[in-house]
Amino acid sequence: MDNASRIPSPARAAAPPRAVTVLIARRVRPAAVAAFEAAMLGMLAAAEGFPGHLGGQLVPPQEAGDAAEPLLYHVVFAFDNEAHLAAWQDSAERAQWLQQVLPHTVGTQQLHRVAGLDYWFAAPDSTTRAAPPRWKVAVVTWLGIFPTVLLLFLTVAPLLADWPLVPRVLVITLLVVVIMTWGVAPRLTRWLHPWLHARAG
Repeated sequence: MDNASRIPSPARAAAPPRAVTVLIARRVRPAAVAAFEAAMLGMLAAAEGFPGHLGGQLVPPQEAGDAAEPLLYHVVFAFDNEAHLAAWQDSAERAQWLQQVLPHTVGTQQLHRVAGLDYWFAAPDSTTRAAPPRWKVAVVTWLGIFPTVLLLFLTVAPLLADWPLVPRVLVITLLVVVIMTWGVAPRLTRWLHPWLHARAG
C-alpha cells in the first residue's frame, strides 16, 4: 500500500447554518383574547433580545367566528440558526412568558419548524414533505418579490417621499413580507406546485 492511500480524504466542508422559522398555532378562549395578546407580545419582545433573532409576529384570526368557540392564533419566530433557536426555547425568559400565555389557551399548541423560506413552499397537506430544490425556491421567490416591490414603489413609496430613509425602507420591506407571506407566495406555490415538486428525471 503506498503512502497516498493512507492519507485520509479531506472532510466535507460543513454546510452553512440555515435560518429556522417556527410556526405555532394556539387556540384562545374568546374571553381571554386581550390577556393572551398582551402575553404573546411580551414574549415576542423578549425574544428580540436573544442572539440570532430575525423576527417574530403574532397573527390574529382572520375571522371572528362563533363567540363561544376558541379563536385560532398563529405565532411566528425566526432565528438565524438552530443553536440560537434552541437557546431561546430553553431560556428562563421564554418559560416565564409561557406561564403567562398558557392559562388563556385551549388544548395543546401545534408547532411546525422549517428552514429558511421553506415554509412558503411546503405542501399544504403535509409537514414532512421535502422542500423543492433551492434554485426553484429562488426563482419563485423572485417571481413574487419583483412585482410586489415594483407595485409598492409605484404606489406606496411616493406617499413616503418626505420620510427619512430608514422608516421608508422599514415600511416597504414590512409590506413586502406581509404581501409575500399571506398573498403572493401561497398563490404562486399553488399555481407552480407541479413544477416545484416535480421528480427529477
